[in-house]
Amino acid sequence: MGGRAGLMRIVAQRVASASVQVEGVVVGQIGTGLLLFVGVGREDVAGSAGPGARRSGLSETARTAALADKVANLRIFPDPEGRSNLSLLDIRGSALVISQFTLYADCRRGRRPSFTEAADPGPAEALVEDFRLALERLGIPTATGRFGAHMVVSSVNDGPYTILLDSVMLTGPRRRRSATAPDSQTAVASETATVATED
Repeated sequence: MGGRAGLMRIVAQRVASASVQVEGVVVGQIGTGLLLFVGVGREDVAGSAGPGARRSGLSETARTAALADKVANLRIFPDPEGRSNLSLLDIRGSALVISQFTLYADCRRGRRPSFTEAADPGPAEALVEDFRLALERLGIPTATGRFGAHMVVSSVNDGPYTILLDSVMLTGPRRRRSATAPDSQTAVASETATVATED
């Protein structure tokens, strides 16, 4: 299929706790922090967001570091007054990083999702690990699942509070905001407490 890994999508959920099991054994767990589903896509698949990523002029390493910095510093945790003013670093929270190729599913045709825009397993695993290590370097304790395994992920979503992050959106040129555009970041409410995922 070809195509170089480099694009990343992240679904970040603010959680009171989260854990991941493989074959009935807990292989990673955290308390207060973020559950991060991380998908890696190809840069040069026709119709993908790849060209936008290349226009950003940033290397794969730089984009990964930028995403990690964004995750670590997002002010989405409540301060003593209940306002979302604190970051993962501020609260000394942790991150559970779960590889999730299905974030690059293409559902435009037929009823079965296509995953041709997802990166090959080798490059994808390396980039997810690079992202996790970038969080560690910023001072965020991390846990993770097992790449390529059937994982059962359990979480208590606090809020619920779920945000979608994209390497193209974060590192590409800033778009002008229209007069009718919402002022807040894209956020999706999630009512799911337990998620089963296969990667």
